[in-house]
Amino acid sequence: MEKSEKMFQKLFECLADSVRKPQRFELGEALFWDDPHISKSMLEAHLNPNVDGASRRTETIEKTLEHFINSLSIKQGDKVLDLGCGPGLYSSRLCAHGISVTGIDISRRSINYAQKKAREQGLNMDYICKSFFDIDYDGVFDCVLQIYGELCTFSDETRNRLLGIIHRALKDDGRFIFDVSTRALRMREGVKNKWYFSDGGFWRPNRHVVLEQGFDYPEFDTWLDQYIVINEDGEVKTYRLWFHDYSLLTISQVLNNNGFEIEYIWSALEGTEYKKGSDWIAVVARKV
Repeated sequence: MEKSEKMFQKLFECLADSVRKPQRFELGEALFWDDPHISKSMLEAHLNPNVDGASRRTETIEKTLEHFINSLSIKQGDKVLDLGCGPGLYSSRLCAHGISVTGIDISRRSINYAQKKAREQGLNMDYICKSFFDIDYDGVFDCVLQIYGELCTFSDETRNRLLGIIHRALKDDGRFIFDVSTRALRMREGVKNKWYFSDGGFWRPNRHVVLEQGFDYPEFDTWLDQYIVINEDGEVKTYRLWFHDYSLLTISQVLNNNGFEIEYIWSALEGTEYKKGSDWIAVVARKV
């Protein structure tokens, strides 16, 4: 009976927590990117060529890199830093064009995959498993990439710290190429609020329940997707994925305050003309 009471108490606390609105950028479970099962699921999502999951679909990646090379003149011999490189979907293609690429990612599983593919393809790549905030480059790179809205996942203070690291890593007049989501995307996708049972899936290999809850912080253009995962043995983990959306005005102000000026903007990194109200803003910012 005592064990049942403890399980009930844990479940009650879990349910109560699922409806509590967290403070902005309040941390959840620390082990996410390197969780043994979740990292496997993430890698599978990265490598699925037909969906915009952890990475964009292969067709979009190819168009994006064609745009980088043909329109932005990222050329043979340039040094590029790919932050959040994942399994190397962009890095490997750039390297195949004679560009010197360093890929950084916090997921050991993704980096191991990227290194293995580079060896198989005969590519001279530099892949490093490390946090962005632990890198220390000074005037090394012609270009820094951070693709698929990763800048949106940071609080203002953390974002500014990262922009300082990127600014220092770039050569004079070097470029930071990235994209951010807008409020339009978040409003179209809507608030997630559901429970579901799984015999095994993205979060766990065995039976589990997921309490999925969305929270909107409209005064800050911030959004939270929260996932509370309950194993059949009673283990409870809370995962929080934060998104700070931007407008052209707000991202311009952030860049100007951190030593960058916008050179080009689009609605997508493959070069789609920018239109107000688009889901994404793709940016080339030059170090000043």
